[in-house]
Amino acid sequence: MKAIKDNVIIQIEITNACNLGCANCSRLVGHHAKPFFMTLDEVRNAINSLDGFPGRIGMMGGEPTLHPKFSEICDIFIEMIPDKRKREFWTDGFKWDEYKEKIHETFDEDLIAYNDHSKPDEGWHQPLLIAIDEVVDDKEKMWSLINNCWVQRRWSASITPKGAFFCEVAGALDYALNGPGGWPIEKDWWKRTPKDYLEQKLNNCVKCSAALPMAEIPNNHVNHDLVSHGMNELLLKNGSPKAKRGCTKTVDKSVAIEYLESVPSVEPGERGYLKSHPDWRPSEFRTKTWHCPGEGKLTSNEVRKLQRSLNSSKNIKGVKNKKIATIRESNCMITIKSLEKAKLEIRPEIIKIVKENLLNTPFEGEESIISYIEQSLNEELTVRERDLIIKYSMEPAFRN
Repeated sequence: MKAIKDNVIIQIEITNACNLGCANCSRLVGHHAKPFFMTLDEVRNAINSLDGFPGRIGMMGGEPTLHPKFSEICDIFIEMIPDKRKREFWTDGFKWDEYKEKIHETFDEDLIAYNDHSKPDEGWHQPLLIAIDEVVDDKEKMWSLINNCWVQRRWSASITPKGAFFCEVAGALDYALNGPGGWPIEKDWWKRTPKDYLEQKLNNCVKCSAALPMAEIPNNHVNHDLVSHGMNELLLKNGSPKAKRGCTKTVDKSVAIEYLESVPSVEPGERGYLKSHPDWRPSEFRTKTWHCPGEGKLTSNEVRKLQRSLNSSKNIKGVKNKKIATIRESNCMITIKSLEKAKLEIRPEIIKIVKENLLNTPFEGEESIISYIEQSLNEELTVRERDLIIKYSMEPAFRN
């Protein structure tokens, strides 16, 4: 696991309310008995607590534009985070026409993640609610998987009204399952290291299946979340509307671990993936990253109707019941466009190597481009530098 200070971004979850109900949502939308909306003071406190953090600060939901004071929160981000390159934003575009000017005033276009979920054959989500402790009997193997989790390695730490969390999914689980909360949102909380994560791991990671390699990865247009039997009981106990509505599908242990046990041992790979299970690429759940409308032609209401319909997985072209995520890009490559963005965040010595030797040069896989840079630099890159280089070399938006 990586230290929080090495995150490229830390998310401020201003709400977990959402207009959609995607299968296996990373924020467990649909399982909250009552959504939260951060107060303006909570937003300010969250930003203050990140003073000195070297990465970006994200605004996320749920769907952030559903917050009744969304515009005021944007103003707070502009006021308290003067560098626009330090702000990032996630939206499904529900109120894009109403807020697009405010959004573009607050965030650079390439730092807007626009996931409208309107294309039926996009958006394959790794199940999160098959409690790994329920299905993996070998606890040494279980902890090996948890400590190599791609979510913690590739995604973000987060802040919710219940505290700060080393992992964004841990924050979502804590809220949905009425957990004990996170760390106090106070100065320097983000300087914690993996040795400080144990309590949150025991409260959340053992209930999660993000780190479990699975062959079944449902599209976000199916109506149900995959859950373990014990987790379904926990969701019902904590008043999950989605579980009460019957929009969970329990998975037997043998099915949950079928792909894991298809090879004799687990071999960690790059940034939370597994060399032993190469077809499992859960973070690559889209073939392209969007920064504005354009993914598909369905309206938000049409998407929501598909997601809530009891037969939604049967009649939509392109939706299959089983899928192993496909690789979004076959190679890494830094272009002029990506270099212009990267040079604002990566030290000049690295930019010089890239500019003189690597522009428009394809590399097979993440590790190959990192290895080349480290050999040229004659030193190892920091965790953040590695993640930033991979972001700018793998991001499809920088290819054109």
